[in-house]
Amino acid sequence: MSEFLVIVESPAKAKTIERYLGSKYKVRASMGHVRDLPRSQMGVDVENNFSLKYITIRGKGPVLKELKAAAKKAKKVFLASDPDREGEAIARHLAHSLEVDIKSDCRVVFNEITKEAVLESFNRPRPINMDTVEAQQARRVLDRLVGYNISPLLWKKVKKGLSAGRVQSVAVRLIIDRENEIKAFIPEEYWTIEGEFLKHKESFSASFHSLVNESRTELNSDQDVQAVLTQMRDHKFKVISVAKKVRKRNPSPPFITSTLQQEAARKLNFRAKKTMMLAQHLYEGIELDKEGTVGLITYMRTDSIRISDTAQAETSAYIETNFGKEYLREGAQPREKQAANAQDAHEAIRPTSIARDPDSIKGHLTRDQFRLYKLIWERFMASQMAQALMDTMSVDLQNGSVIFRATGSKIKFPGFMKIYAESTDDQNDEKENNLPALKEGDELFKKTIEPKQHFTQPPPRYTEARLVRTLEELGIGRPSTYAPTLDTIQKRGYVSIDNKRFLPTELGEIVHEVMVEYFPEIVNVKFTARMEKGLDNIEEGRETWLDLIDSFYKDFEKYLRAAEEQMKEIEIKDEPAGEDCEKCGSAMVFKMGRYGKFIACNNFPECRNTKAIIKEIGVTCPTCNEDKIVERKSKKNRIFYGCRSFPACKFISWDKPLPRNCPKCKRLLVEKKLKKGVQVQCLECDYEENHQD
Repeated sequence: MSEFLVIVESPAKAKTIERYLGSKYKVRASMGHVRDLPRSQMGVDVENNFSLKYITIRGKGPVLKELKAAAKKAKKVFLASDPDREGEAIARHLAHSLEVDIKSDCRVVFNEITKEAVLESFNRPRPINMDTVEAQQARRVLDRLVGYNISPLLWKKVKKGLSAGRVQSVAVRLIIDRENEIKAFIPEEYWTIEGEFLKHKESFSASFHSLVNESRTELNSDQDVQAVLTQMRDHKFKVISVAKKVRKRNPSPPFITSTLQQEAARKLNFRAKKTMMLAQHLYEGIELDKEGTVGLITYMRTDSIRISDTAQAETSAYIETNFGKEYLREGAQPREKQAANAQDAHEAIRPTSIARDPDSIKGHLTRDQFRLYKLIWERFMASQMAQALMDTMSVDLQNGSVIFRATGSKIKFPGFMKIYAESTDDQNDEKENNLPALKEGDELFKKTIEPKQHFTQPPPRYTEARLVRTLEELGIGRPSTYAPTLDTIQKRGYVSIDNKRFLPTELGEIVHEVMVEYFPEIVNVKFTARMEKGLDNIEEGRETWLDLIDSFYKDFEKYLRAAEEQMKEIEIKDEPAGEDCEKCGSAMVFKMGRYGKFIACNNFPECRNTKAIIKEIGVTCPTCNEDKIVERKSKKNRIFYGCRSFPACKFISWDKPLPRNCPKCKRLLVEKKLKKGVQVQCLECDYEENHQD
């Protein structure tokens, strides 16, 4: 008989941890929470000091029965749920159900599922941290009070199936506010003058900078441009200054949850939900032949960039062996300052062993698991490496009273860039730009001078990466909330995604207007951030959960009563689709679903006929040469192109076909999306056109 019972959250961990601990330990999984507030009712008695009604979650009875039987046979029970607020709450509810003393040393936490980390955690068990439990409980109650009071109002006054939540309402507000900024934006004209210059046979580019005795000359119109051009005397330019510097570039710190989601979106095109699912697999363990099942990364829900001394030492040794001593980073701590609102509960996201380089375990991972693991491994490795050194040169060229400036850079020492360079939302990744050897007094000749008209651009719509970063910067939500929040606002139909960017829907704008009018604090960014700070204070023992809930509910109750009395019903009429149902003859209308708009019969539920919205792109199908190509969406909401006659005609393409043929073979041309702009290519031959921004 086993002497000790260990309870974890998922079966994937249980087998691995049991193997690490040996025969005296039996490891079982609770499958997440076993107790929660009831789904069918509020579960929070606001009239009785916010007393809570916890029940066994439906379907968890057999799991609890098995755990209770195992607990009775064990000498001691250890609760090893995840090392965060949610995990602490799970441990607390398990302790209640299994009659484990929460003040006893029953709680073990580990940041990675490796033998060393697991064994070490059992050498230092601790009591359940009730401050952490109450912080989770306060969040749960806040969300319950908001959701279970406002959602029924929205069902009654607006539309069934809607919901409201603290974090999701703010996320929708950010998206709508950005859309309003874009609509209100007035473009402003500006000009640049680009030149190409020659030194002997070497050419390079430079841009107009200023007139003599001016720090910077703005060009706001064609008249400004002509005024500059008339001050140029001839084709000869003289180098009047050359400034050379060595610039240092620091590596980014290792990933936290939000930065992992952002970088996976940029580099791998992963949605936040997918990133977290894959990271969970890597954390819980992958079968690696002789090693058995091994957790490949540390816990993936974290806002800390802290790294253990052991991991730093191992990585430094690896870098010195594989790259050389000059690639070692100076100093033992991450260079980037920790976020002010970070809980710092555990480490950054990193490989559990830097020795497991991605290529050595590639055969044991799926394609997407490998790509995410490689990203995590390279980011962490780079964070522990030396700075990159860049040779930079700035050159001023003069003709008359006109000054052009050329800037260039090249890598002097790659440092961490030998492994990894962080990308950006706007894809303005730094690139080398080599200039020829230039010195003061050199005479150059202009090859071309070309004025270009530009207009200022509105702020960009939010991508998932940009929205996660903004929520984090504003102190809204926590590592575990970003992915489900983004998923929820899409499922509810409050936002849609176009070209990887969020757009508010009509429904989202209607719900937002109602929330702003009747529940202004819920959609107030600063108020929501203060609530998050209050939850941190509870976890740190500086505030009680009842005080936080009571102070929130006093004002919220006033807003709720006013909304119940004053809110009028809002009728959302379905937009006619301009065609009749082929099944019953009723009018077809546009509906909003989980994956965007679709066409449905207005006679629902008597008639359930639905159709996808067909968008022609003006191109005849190259396979059947009869019907038109239309834009479609896959089950995962990805746009592709196919023949309208599908399935009779099987033509499909992920790349957008163009209404002109290849000049070489006369077959179909398509627009292939790249990181920047598009590339026009032929589907049949090797013809392609220059990269277009």
